[in-house]
Amino acid sequence: MAQIAETIAAQATPAGFGGIGVVRISGPKVRQIALELIGTVPAPRHATATSFLDPLDGRVLDYGIALFFPAPASYTGEDVLELHGHGGPVIVDQILGRVGALGARLARPGEFTERAFLNGKLDLVQAEAVADLIDSQTAIAARYAIRSLQGVFSKEINAISSVIAEIRVYVEANIDFSDEPVSDLGSDQAGEWLEQVREKILALVDRSRPGVLLARGAKVVLFGAPNVGKSSLLNALARSERAIVTATPGTTRDLIEVTVELDGLAVSLFDTAGLRDSNDEVEVEGVRRAMAAIESADLVLEVIDDLQPRPAEVGPGLTPGTAGIKRIVVFNKCDLSGRPFGAVRAEEGGHRVAISATTREGIECLEQAIQDELGYQTGEDIIMARRRHVDALQRAIGHLGQAKAHIISAPELLAEELRLAQRALGEITGEVTVEDLLGQIFSSFCIGK
Repeated sequence: MAQIAETIAAQATPAGFGGIGVVRISGPKVRQIALELIGTVPAPRHATATSFLDPLDGRVLDYGIALFFPAPASYTGEDVLELHGHGGPVIVDQILGRVGALGARLARPGEFTERAFLNGKLDLVQAEAVADLIDSQTAIAARYAIRSLQGVFSKEINAISSVIAEIRVYVEANIDFSDEPVSDLGSDQAGEWLEQVREKILALVDRSRPGVLLARGAKVVLFGAPNVGKSSLLNALARSERAIVTATPGTTRDLIEVTVELDGLAVSLFDTAGLRDSNDEVEVEGVRRAMAAIESADLVLEVIDDLQPRPAEVGPGLTPGTAGIKRIVVFNKCDLSGRPFGAVRAEEGGHRVAISATTREGIECLEQAIQDELGYQTGEDIIMARRRHVDALQRAIGHLGQAKAHIISAPELLAEELRLAQRALGEITGEVTVEDLLGQIFSSFCIGK
């Protein structure tokens, strides 16, 4: 258990007015604060109805419930006191002020969960799952976050790491006792083991990619020339009238954002100004913002009026920064052009879909194409992951590939690559950590968690 001298406190319920306001306190001064504030240290894990007193003059600040969780059987692994009172911001602020006067400081974002990690109550994947669960935008995202919080992802990482450790034992023992090898691990068997581990990690990467999308959601930007039906398509996907639709070109001047759910995936849709050359200062700014949105998108929908011949270049054209962005070409107004609705075959590959935004025909096909192009899928084996997890897994795969190349010629390099592969996996669970990484992770949490 980490030795932490400071006691921290924070409001654990959302700011503003509410039925209940919770103040959470953790650290070595919890018992002293309880004695000063409520006159006793409550029985562990029992709800105690009590007055919250001002230690200066003894007047009652509020009346509610106190819960005490002694170390190490608490969320943080330290003594924890929770004060459940009325949810007025003035009352909560008064209680926090008195707690501060008794020796607690305000907690940083995520500091309670950081202490849970430092005290061995959670590994780093589980700690991140706490934030993912709070930030979940869909029921499916919440379900997968719960699985990670329960340790499903961590167990798989630890199992793979154990296999690498076992191989390292053989390799390093044979290096240390090269005159009399302690095992008969042959190069063929070692290569087979390494390939099996590598395939397991590759499978884990494939299962993690949809989880990365679930954790952060996807950004999809609609672009095209004026009057091709971008705003109508936004409304069709949102199933509500969120954007103004008129026959006047240039109606949309600024970005319009709508979040929709596609099979459990939160997708932020952005309607943009029509891309064209213009002398209108406001329209020019709208086009600039549209291009900025496209450059940061996970996927763009290029909307085309199927009644018009397709131009060689849309408006001022796309920038080099958009070259690698995934794209779906959407032929709109096909109820008028006569093109069959649904997927459109293309010689050069990529998704092309024929729709009518006004009649909603072809929209379901487009929604499926969006999921396919993003690489999103569902299933019980999906792992809720973050980009750093996938990066670490890919580094481990690279080290295992290098290790396999050194099996016969360079056992010392083989041992080093195995160590680096295991270290990369350790970064995921927090077995191997650096201070900057912890600061980056926990700073994204809400205060009080």
